[in-house]
Amino acid sequence: DLTSVFWTRILPQWLLFAVAAAAAFVIFSFSWLRARRGAKKLDTTGETPLHAKGSGLIVLAASILLAVMNGLGVRGEWAMVLRFLNRTPFGHTDPIFGKDVGFYVFELPFYSFLQDWLLGVLVTALLGSALIYVLGWLPRIREENRFSFPPQARRHLTFLGAVAVFAWGAGFWIERFDLLFSASGVVFGAGYTDIHARLLAINIMLALSVIVGVLLLLNIFRRTWKLAAAAVALLVVTNIVIMGIYPGIVQKYIVEPNEFQKEEPYIRHNIASTLKAYGLDSLEVVNYAPKTTINRADIDDNEDIIQNVRLWDYRPLLRSYKQLQEIRSYYDFEDVDIDRYTFDGTYRQVMLSARELDLAQLQNPTWVNMHLEFTHGYGVVMNPVNEVDPEGKPILFIKDLPPKIDVPISIGRPQIYYGEKRQPYVLVKTTTKEFDYPMGNDNVRTTYEGTGGVGIGSLLRRLAFTVRFADSQILFTNAILPESRVMFYRSIDERVRKVAPFLVYDSDPYLTIQDGKLIWIQDAYTVTDRYPYSEPVDISGGRINYISNSVKIAIDAYNGDMTFYVSDQEDPLIRTWQRIFPDLFTPMEEAPDSFCAHRRYPKGLFTIQSEIFRTYHMEDPNTFYNKEDVWEFPQAGVSGSLGAYYLVMRLAGEEKAEFMLISPFTPSGRDNMIAWMAGRSDDPNYGELVVYAFPKQQLIYGPRQVEALIDQTPEISAQLSLWSQRGSDVIRGNLLVIPMGESLLYVQPLYLMASNSDLPELKRVIVSSGGRVAWAERLDEALDNLLGTRPVTVPEPAEETGIETGEAIPRPQLPLELPEGSPAELARRAERHFEAAQDAARRGDWARYGEELGKLESIIRQLVVMTGVTPEDLP
Repeated sequence: DLTSVFWTRILPQWLLFAVAAAAAFVIFSFSWLRARRGAKKLDTTGETPLHAKGSGLIVLAASILLAVMNGLGVRGEWAMVLRFLNRTPFGHTDPIFGKDVGFYVFELPFYSFLQDWLLGVLVTALLGSALIYVLGWLPRIREENRFSFPPQARRHLTFLGAVAVFAWGAGFWIERFDLLFSASGVVFGAGYTDIHARLLAINIMLALSVIVGVLLLLNIFRRTWKLAAAAVALLVVTNIVIMGIYPGIVQKYIVEPNEFQKEEPYIRHNIASTLKAYGLDSLEVVNYAPKTTINRADIDDNEDIIQNVRLWDYRPLLRSYKQLQEIRSYYDFEDVDIDRYTFDGTYRQVMLSARELDLAQLQNPTWVNMHLEFTHGYGVVMNPVNEVDPEGKPILFIKDLPPKIDVPISIGRPQIYYGEKRQPYVLVKTTTKEFDYPMGNDNVRTTYEGTGGVGIGSLLRRLAFTVRFADSQILFTNAILPESRVMFYRSIDERVRKVAPFLVYDSDPYLTIQDGKLIWIQDAYTVTDRYPYSEPVDISGGRINYISNSVKIAIDAYNGDMTFYVSDQEDPLIRTWQRIFPDLFTPMEEAPDSFCAHRRYPKGLFTIQSEIFRTYHMEDPNTFYNKEDVWEFPQAGVSGSLGAYYLVMRLAGEEKAEFMLISPFTPSGRDNMIAWMAGRSDDPNYGELVVYAFPKQQLIYGPRQVEALIDQTPEISAQLSLWSQRGSDVIRGNLLVIPMGESLLYVQPLYLMASNSDLPELKRVIVSSGGRVAWAERLDEALDNLLGTRPVTVPEPAEETGIETGEAIPRPQLPLELPEGSPAELARRAERHFEAAQDAARRGDWARYGEELGKLESIIRQLVVMTGVTPEDLP
């Protein structure tokens, strides 16, 4: 029940409006009515509007209008005020003022809001009062031909001015703490100039504003403006000199000639705070020196990892889903999710997608079809990540309508009323039977049996929703029954944001099967940009410098029920929100095991953390200052930047394979790999981060280098050219770096798609390790071929390889099997392949032609080995 959440959001808004509007009205009306009384006495002619009948009511009306506008303007700050009232300490302090971080996150924004509001109201009251006095004094001004205020006006305006100066001075007190968010130094946060120049200047201005305010109060008892004018002028001039000029002098003549020496302590503050704010302070760094190449023992010892190597890239797989499983034009697959399940004790990585409705493809989009009949999607498609049929298509664990399931899992409710696509409202439990799924020439129909949506059976509710959706059909249709319900906000994104707009949401909700139900999981984050000294990053909603994956939301695809599980109880922000909305959040300890089994380290958080860590792994201030060891995300020759990806792997020293999110790194400006980061997703290690750092003196191939090796392999390049010449589109999947034991394995799937088709087929799997490259139609065959390859090293320029000059980079060679039989037998086999190639060419079977040439070339290479001739001696 989200009723309490609704009222907790609505009531504080209007309470804040009422308090702000009432306070502003009191200040405006008191000041302006007093000014009107004084101004009327000044106007002895009775010619000004102040003597008009009802002028007092006009002043009151203006006070009410501006007060209401003021209240409406601050109503949107309800969340900030509630955070202040329910604030939670962070438990660690900033390095300059010793304040708890919660002071900057919860308290300082409230004080700043209060100061801005009060200053705005006082200035408005001051200007309004001055205008009223001018109206009353206008005849005297015309008569004397000079502008001056009478004593009573001067006293009134001076008092308002003094209070406004005190309010302005409070801003300097706030500005002292805002220095910790300065972006003017070598790092984010207060630097040498901020602490030794700007802080001093701010303190002077704070003291001076108090003095000027007192002088303005004293001016009430004087007959001239001279003291007030001098005090204000002093404040303005001092502000310009010490706030603008003085810090610039310190920066230019003290800091810049000795920048690192002066900024070193503040660089340390920035590094420590940034790592803390992004959850990187407890990250484990492991020094890892992989073996040069993989061997048979590595393959045999990691059979569970080999079984879960992802051969299906989500882009070609989504095309395959659309071609093979959409069934009807009005179905659509929005995207492909990756997850893991245990089937009969076997841990399997799978990919799956929801079959949702695409109402834009309906041939007859009538009101009945759009809102009564086509109400839901149906079922999911699931395939293992590494299996393919003989034609190169994915082998499906779950497929078709109704679902055919080939693994021990059940789906009790395959209907999808709530999903990723934005859908119009629908009416269920009506007299119209809903379309469920197609079967032959007929359609199977159903009636909704859940609790989703809102009751719409009464006339009053029908009228309300008629207005809500601007749709009169709701009022006049005969399909609605007393038990009928209306479903709206049916996309995951819309739904969670309507309930908790104060959270930031991951861009990729993913579908799971839990206890026979289809359950969406949406990751949510608590963020702030008020963490002292922490480096900010840009996200779609703005800038942040603190983030925590504090909430994971389960959304039932059938009923739309949402459960907000708290996944990080230590996060002060979510603890504050729990105090504000005690009925909204549920402890993770109460989540069912089926939910916890499908938690993933969220990619949105991991991407931000890896972006920060590629610079902030340098914890030495001098190294950080000189940017000596900045990392980058690897570039792949064909697929571009290699982002983070999920895989199943086993960390060094662990017995069990785990589902992880991994991202490799390369040194800045080079292509060799220097480290990789992994986020763990399985219990009991969920949420842990680990980084494996490679020795800087050892060459570890990066993705771009491996793709270069692939492109230089004659058999592969020849076959790719042949496919392209035949008009087929060759799609290279993402190159995956897979840690395996003490070695690294590189895997890249290769898909082929005919020019007149949109159905990609997995045709080859390319593998590489230690400079060796091999391929085959299946992964196990490619690995067998890889173990028989022999690398040849040739010198390469350092700037191309990312290693020191004088070292050598292995260049790929065709898979070389140990020669079997005599040279004569190999010659006979070569002749057979040559004749088969010629026959294929006569028939126009260019795929077979390329395969036969590849086999012929492999035999020639074997003859080379047997005769002792090196590859360089070949013409």
